Order: sequence, then structure tokens, then C-alpha cells
Amino acid sequence: MDNGTTSKLTTIQHRSDFLLAAAKGKRFIAGTFILQMLGRQEPHPSGTQAPRVGYTVTRKIGNAVIRNRTKRRLREAVKKAATPHMLPGHDYVIISRHKAIDCPFSDLLRDMEFAFSRIPYIKNTQQSKPKQT
Repeated sequence: MDNGTTSKLTTIQHRSDFLLAAAKGKRFIAGTFILQMLGRQEPHPSGTQAPRVGYTVTRKIGNAVIRNRTKRRLREAVKKAATPHMLPGHDYVIISRHKAIDCPFSDLLRDMEFAFSRIPYIKNTQQSKPKQT
């Protein structure tokens, strides 16, 4: 993606893609959210290698109004601060934390830019856990 473009980001729609990012992806924990990143093995069905973004705001955060407001804040922060750092062919999942609800937007932007700039350099520490019998 171009730096600072306002083009619409492709979003992750299917639960299986969220679960795959959680199980096999890299993870960066910031104060206001948790960022997960996973490189896609096969191209997106649309044929594009554009990065995809998914947002998760659980019911623990609040009622529907608060969850929707939090998602809007996260979307705007991604557009403003994260798009220059996104890698083509990767999925990004952003899981909101309580602090994202009412923190200053500048703090959210700072966390977003820092997390997206650091996550490609994190070693993948996800290891398969043995099944308990």
C-alpha cells in the first residue's frame, strides 16, 4: 500500500482466518491492543496480495455502542499510522484492550505505529503444544 493512502483496507471476514492468526501468527502486546500477524500461504481469492486487517472487540469491553466506537477508533488509527508498515500478503488481527476505549487518540496512534513497525522483527514463538490426555 502507498504511504498514507486513504484507500479502503481489506478486512478479514471469516472466523477461521482469525483463529489461524491466533494459532500460528506473531504477537505483539501494546497497552491499548494486541496485534497478531500471519503471512498468508496462498493468495487471497480476489487475487490480490494486499494486507488484510481484522478487528476483535469482545463483550468484556462493554455494550454494543462502546464496542462499535472502539472498532471505529482502531480502524481510523490503522488508516493513519499503520498502513505504511503493512506487508503485502499478510493478515493482521487487532484485539482491543480496555485502555483503547478512552485513551487519547494520539496514544492509540503511537501504539499502533510502534506495534506495526516492530512485529515483522519478532521471532515466531508459537509452538505446538502437546495434547493432554
